[in-house]
Amino acid sequence: MLSFANLTFDIGVYAEAILDVAMLVILSTPMIYIWIIKPYVVARDDALNQISHMAYHDSLTQLANRRLLKEYLEKLISRYAREKSCGALLFIDLDGFKVINDNNGHDAGDAILIEVAKRLNSIVRNEDIVSRVGGDEFVVVLSYLDTDKQLVSHKALEIAERIIKGLNKVINFNKTSFQIGASIGLRLLEPEIISSESALKDADTAMLRAKREGKGHIVVFGK
Repeated sequence: MLSFANLTFDIGVYAEAILDVAMLVILSTPMIYIWIIKPYVVARDDALNQISHMAYHDSLTQLANRRLLKEYLEKLISRYAREKSCGALLFIDLDGFKVINDNNGHDAGDAILIEVAKRLNSIVRNEDIVSRVGGDEFVVVLSYLDTDKQLVSHKALEIAERIIKGLNKVINFNKTSFQIGASIGLRLLEPEIISSESALKDADTAMLRAKREGKGHIVVFGK
């Protein structure tokens, strides 16, 4: 027969055991979070950020790729329509790059592309975006310049000329000096209804005209 004393003893033992388990959980939970859960969450977030970066950036130059460029342009064009402001799109093709790449190998070509990316980033403003859209083709979006079309055109041409001068400087790689140039097609971005693809196509058309006119030229679309 179970006595009251035995029952009290059993309940006390069970209560103490439950309390021990509870204390163990309370004390170990922070350690589990610090040593197991937190590193997993950080690793997962880093992996997701890396995947996202790879989806929107060029693997060689780390510039925005065409996908990110188009998304950025769509938002910018919508903003121009609302605010009646203006910017510009510069389509840049390197002059003389193919010959260097063919004669000196892809390592030299890659080094030049990386240096071009650095120089473009150093010339434009923080609010602008630089993108690599092809082998030796780059796009610079000047996000906001002014509301006056003539002033916008003047500022955009000024930046385009600085880009040509900046890219024309010698690039040293593996004890060899290389020199390239750039042809630029300029497309003003005004308060109008236009798709990002159409804006890029117009700037590309202007760039092809610049190539036909010779090295180091700038052509404004529509002129």
